[in-house]
Amino acid sequence: MEVLGLCSYPIESAATRYRLVQYVAPLAEKGINLTVNSFLNSAEYASFYRSGKTFRKAIGMLNPLVNRLRESFSAGKYDVLLVQREAMMFGPPLFEWLARTVGKCPVVLDLDDATYVRYLSPTYGRLGSALKFFGKTDSLIEWSETVICGNRFIAEYVEKKGKPAVIVPTVVDTETFCPVEKDGNKPPVIGWIGTNSSFGLLETLFPVLRKLARNYDFTLKIVGSGRNKIEIDGVKIENSDWKLVREVEDFQSLDIGLYPITVVGNANQDWLVGKSGFKAIQYMAIGIPFVVSPVGVCAEIGIENETHFAASTQEQWHGSLSNLLESFEKRRKMGKSGRDYALRHFTVSQQTDKIAKVCHGLA
Repeated sequence: MEVLGLCSYPIESAATRYRLVQYVAPLAEKGINLTVNSFLNSAEYASFYRSGKTFRKAIGMLNPLVNRLRESFSAGKYDVLLVQREAMMFGPPLFEWLARTVGKCPVVLDLDDATYVRYLSPTYGRLGSALKFFGKTDSLIEWSETVICGNRFIAEYVEKKGKPAVIVPTVVDTETFCPVEKDGNKPPVIGWIGTNSSFGLLETLFPVLRKLARNYDFTLKIVGSGRNKIEIDGVKIENSDWKLVREVEDFQSLDIGLYPITVVGNANQDWLVGKSGFKAIQYMAIGIPFVVSPVGVCAEIGIENETHFAASTQEQWHGSLSNLLESFEKRRKMGKSGRDYALRHFTVSQQTDKIAKVCHGLA
C-alpha cells in the first residue's frame, strides 16, 4: 500500500518529525509505504521565520509551489493522501483539492493542533494571518475520509463536522527518549524547551523563578527561545538555540520540566485547549517530573501528584517547584512514575496500529 504524506515543514519541525517521519519504518512493517514530502526544505524553513527579506522569501516560494503542484497531479498513483495539517502553510487548500479531484486519491487529515482557530501571526502579523486562510481546515475536514486528531478536543470538533476521528497523541520513541542517571548531589536543572513563538508562556513564570532563587540553588535551562540574552534577577540561566542533533540530550539534561500554558500574546484559550500536550509526554518518556498548567488535554495526561504536579496560580507553581527542588528522592520517584506511564500509554507501536488501521480501511 502506497501513502503520500504531505506537510508544510521539513524534519526540523516537530509535527513533521513526530507525526509522519517516525512512522515510516514501523508502517513499512505493516505493508504501508509512507512517502513524506514537505513544502519547504530545511534551508527554506530556517529562513522563513526570520524577520526581513520578505521579497526574497516570496521568490523562494516558486520552486516549492511547482514541486507541490507536480505532486498533487501525481497523487493518483497513491492509495491514500495523508495531509499533516496542510500541504502548504499559506493560501487556500488548492493542492489537496487537486489531489482529491484530479488524482482521485482519498484524503486522511492529521490535526495535532487546533488549526481551525484564528490567531495573529507572531512573525508576519495581520498579513500572515490573512494568507493563512484559516477556513481551509474546515474544508480539509469536509474532504477527508477520516481525521487523525492529536487529542479529544480536536476530535470533538471534527465529529461535530460529521467526520470520523481517530485520536493519535504525538509521542516519541521511548527507546531514544529514555532516562539517564541523575546526580542528587548537584544543583538541579529546571528546564523549558520550546520555540520563539511560545517563549512568552515561560516568561509568565519569571516572578516565580526569581522568588525560588532566593531559597534554592538551581539552574534554569532555556532552549529555543530565539533570544540572545535572558536575565532573571538571582537566577543562573543556561540559554541556547534549539538543535535537532541535541534534542534528546537537552531533555535528558533536565531534572524538572516546565510546561506553562496560559493566554498570552497571540495565543487564545481555544488554541491552547487544542494543544496536544506533547511536552508533557516528552518529559514522562525521559523520566523527569514536571509542573504543568492543567489546560485542555494537559489536565488529562499522566496522573497528577504521581507523574507530575499541576499549577494554575503563581502560588501553586512556587509550591510545586519548591516541593521538587527540596527532594531528589521525590524527583526520582515521580520521574519513574512518568516513565512507566509513557510506556503504558504513549509508545510509537501503539499509535502505529491506529494509523495503519485507518490507511488499510481506505485501501
